[in-house]
Amino acid sequence: MISRNHTVVTYFLFSPFSSIPAIQSSLFCLVLFMYLSTLVGNILIIIITMLDVTLHSSMYFFLKNLSFLEIGYTTSTIPKMLVNFLTKRKGISFLGCATQMYVFSLLGITECCLLAVMAYDRYVAICHPLHYMTMMSWNNCFLLSAVSWLIGFLVALGQTTLIFTLPYCGPNRINHFFCDLPPLLKLACVSTYKNEITTYVIAALFILVPFLLIVVSYVRILHTIFMMPSAGGKRKTFSTCSSHLVVVSLFYGSGIVTYLRPKSFYSSSSNKLVSLFYTLMSPMMNPLIYSLKNKEVKQSL
Repeated sequence: MISRNHTVVTYFLFSPFSSIPAIQSSLFCLVLFMYLSTLVGNILIIIITMLDVTLHSSMYFFLKNLSFLEIGYTTSTIPKMLVNFLTKRKGISFLGCATQMYVFSLLGITECCLLAVMAYDRYVAICHPLHYMTMMSWNNCFLLSAVSWLIGFLVALGQTTLIFTLPYCGPNRINHFFCDLPPLLKLACVSTYKNEITTYVIAALFILVPFLLIVVSYVRILHTIFMMPSAGGKRKTFSTCSSHLVVVSLFYGSGIVTYLRPKSFYSSSSNKLVSLFYTLMSPMMNPLIYSLKNKEVKQSL
């Protein structure tokens, strides 16, 4: 319960990246360009995989899901960030902050699970090619995708509820550009030790476990590739996985640095830069990675 002597926070303020107007203007232009590039690239991937019948396979079904996730993932934070660049009062309502965190967590956790599913798809295609059509039927693809979304929905709901049932009575300035877990916990009026432990457990389960599943899948894939007699066959087979590997490295690398590093290494300024990387840079790069490294996508373009 919140004491009656406490002033309940109904509005949060974001800290600016810089107090220098010229830098703020440059950042606005840069972030706007990157955001529009992200939208165009991922929408193009969705359109291509829908219209080209040669791309109607499980691999591109999951890629289409990933592009949809990336659009929502960036849109949950970047438009508000752009508005805050142009306004003096850089903030968000309590309900808006809770909604932003929920949507961001939902899409982020779903993407972790979906990347693991995409690794499994490549594992089946390379290690069990004769059973691929059976194991990765459309029903199974929809089921795996739906389970990823369900996990994201439930985990994000529980996590957001835990954070926003805490008492917030001031200060109300978030040292970040969106409503993220670590800076919000610092503003609570009570001890957040249990919440921090819960956050680490959730991060370990839904960042590290899918990541380990991806690692296991690629260990088996690499073993199968090395057993192939033809060097050309090795290169061709590995090329179907290289794009996914790069995307996984970008997404999980920045996510692990942000949510699983020790508290003693936490820095608000560095956290902002890392967060900007995985909320904007990674989604912007994904369409480029898949289109530049994938012959079928390049032919469709």
